[in-house]
Amino acid sequence: METIVYGNIQGLKSSYIKQLQRLYEQRQPSDRLITPEFAQTIAAISTEIHQPVCSYINRRGQVIRVAVGTPSQTQIPPQQLPRRSAERLSGIHCVATQFKSESPDEAALIAMVRQRLDALVVLTVTGGEVGRRGRGATGDVKEAFLAHLAPDVEKPWEISPPVSLDYLTEQDFDDLVDEWETEISESGDGQLPSQEIVSEQDKVLLVGLKTDDISQQRFEDGLQELARLVETAGGVVLDTVQQKRSRPHPQTVVGQGKMEEIALLAHKLGANLIVFDRDISPSQARNLENEIGIRVVDRTEVILDIFAQRAQSQAGKLQVELAQSEYMLPRLRGQGREMSRLGGGIGTRGPGETKLETERRTIQRRIAQLQQEVNQLQAHRARIRQQRQQQEIPTIALVGYTNAGKSTLLNVLTHAEVYTADQLFATLDPTTRKLVITDPETQERRTILLTDTVGFIHELPPPLVDAFRATLEEVTEATALLHVVDLSHPAWESHILSVEEVLAEMPALSGPTLIAFNKIDRVDSETLALAQQKYPEAVFISATGRLGLDTLRQRSLQIIDEAVEAIAPR
Repeated sequence: METIVYGNIQGLKSSYIKQLQRLYEQRQPSDRLITPEFAQTIAAISTEIHQPVCSYINRRGQVIRVAVGTPSQTQIPPQQLPRRSAERLSGIHCVATQFKSESPDEAALIAMVRQRLDALVVLTVTGGEVGRRGRGATGDVKEAFLAHLAPDVEKPWEISPPVSLDYLTEQDFDDLVDEWETEISESGDGQLPSQEIVSEQDKVLLVGLKTDDISQQRFEDGLQELARLVETAGGVVLDTVQQKRSRPHPQTVVGQGKMEEIALLAHKLGANLIVFDRDISPSQARNLENEIGIRVVDRTEVILDIFAQRAQSQAGKLQVELAQSEYMLPRLRGQGREMSRLGGGIGTRGPGETKLETERRTIQRRIAQLQQEVNQLQAHRARIRQQRQQQEIPTIALVGYTNAGKSTLLNVLTHAEVYTADQLFATLDPTTRKLVITDPETQERRTILLTDTVGFIHELPPPLVDAFRATLEEVTEATALLHVVDLSHPAWESHILSVEEVLAEMPALSGPTLIAFNKIDRVDSETLALAQQKYPEAVFISATGRLGLDTLRQRSLQIIDEAVEAIAPR
């Protein structure tokens, strides 16, 4: 039997950890919910550490999981629950402690439903304040509550009134479970309430934090974009939670009250993933997961996941793996104390590296190898660019916000077959194609190269900027830039600023930039007039509707000539 103590054990003395581990040794009678001895033991430990404790027990009476925290914070992961038919319970019940004399809260009950627990036993223990001072508190059980699933869609559980420990320990558990499962099988469709359907899609709850340094419009645009990112990654957005704070909470990003609201809503909706609209630190992610009991990721991790799905070429896969490895390294974590056996002093020295340290060393070696391969890729692309420059063929790099229509435009102009889709980051790898344009003045056929680049996004994650530097250098070495803007997007002005911010962080760009407003066939006259007024030098096109393409070709020649003239010796 595993003796891992789960949940929030940070800061607990080793003696308390050992007491919790010994709970695994206390086998219960299979026909009883709990014995008086076990109830007093778990109550005493809970009182000493002044934290709620949960133990999960199977129908053979074996304690299979011990955790510090509430039932909603200490749930068994879905993949570790027994596979049983839809009308049957999981075969596991939870015994939890609490310090207030009140019925189990809704978060605990929703956790019971999600795990299909046989029952939830909540013991109200006394002496919590004395226990915090550490002066011999015994942690007596004042009263208990018994909750179980019920065939009711609106409120799929029943809770007993407060009962004594004696009453609870005398109940025949086998008879109770048979009765409850019979009620469920005979009701309606015979399935458990809120039965989760197994799906490959993540069910996501978004969390947005509006701080003083973000405008309301940028905040709303960011949340809409995050929803698109989640959908592009293959997830389903169930709902969004928002909070306003002057700055993020250093431990949990959002405040305690909002965190409890997130936990409750996530369990109600059946979410299995929480996604924040900003980067969060590894410690913040751990704290949130401990409190909410559900996996927590940030915006960068969603983008990395999309890149991993989209990468097709060997070069693209290489760069994505490097970005993921650099992101993952500081986020490696152990499962409790068993990952931390090395230390200083007697009794702490292990036989060698811990698993965590071994994984960290392996990733560091892999990062070094990937970095070397990316450097080689960078050198290879530099040689190709040098050959182009020797042939004196000018290059225009297509840049723009993701899903602005760069790849579609490349396909229309050059008859390329680059993959396109109405998705964020549909293409990652740079593609270069020849474009032949007839000069209207000289009637000379001139050749330029068009290079499609990876789409930009607001606050492009630093690991991606670093990993894709070989791709982004196509931008810095181009003769000129064609900045493609999706004019039909409500946040088109914000997108222009975001792209300009990314470009400003790159080495000095020598060539001029031409803005091409795309998808003009999808915008109203007011938006079109506003863009024409603000950007009189821009061109207005529709790649799919093939509108304004002749003007674009001629303006492309003009900016090439401007660029060549600017660098010509005088």
